[in-house]
Amino acid sequence: MLHLETDMEGKQMTFGHAQKTLRKHGFDMGGGWDYDRGSFDGVMHREGGESIYLRMPFTVLEGELDRKDAWIEFQKPFVIKHVVNIGLDKDTNSLLTASGFNQFQEPLDKDGLIRDKSKWQEFGEEAIGDLLNRL
Repeated sequence: MLHLETDMEGKQMTFGHAQKTLRKHGFDMGGGWDYDRGSFDGVMHREGGESIYLRMPFTVLEGELDRKDAWIEFQKPFVIKHVVNIGLDKDTNSLLTASGFNQFQEPLDKDGLIRDKSKWQEFGEEAIGDLLNRL
């Protein structure tokens, strides 16, 4: 995991505004959200079973996350790498598994080793800077 130094940390807005704007730029709600916290994730790179994500976590200051008027505050963004199993899952008979990709499998490594850290850190910080201009 690579923490990024950006002006995103501490930025506040409504959840609805953040979701609408970030979705236009390829970001979706990350899994594991709760009514008082969550994250927006965007894929920076994907190759084989490895994906590098830009994750922007946030906490809910007022309201609950299932409402667009909930007031959120962004935390320190970071880059993370997930490694998933693209082989067959012998315990399941689903078409997705038979095709070699099961989106519901747990990653083999939720925080994989990121090679060329400076490249991804710079790319992530630039992407956050661009997003801030649009928020």
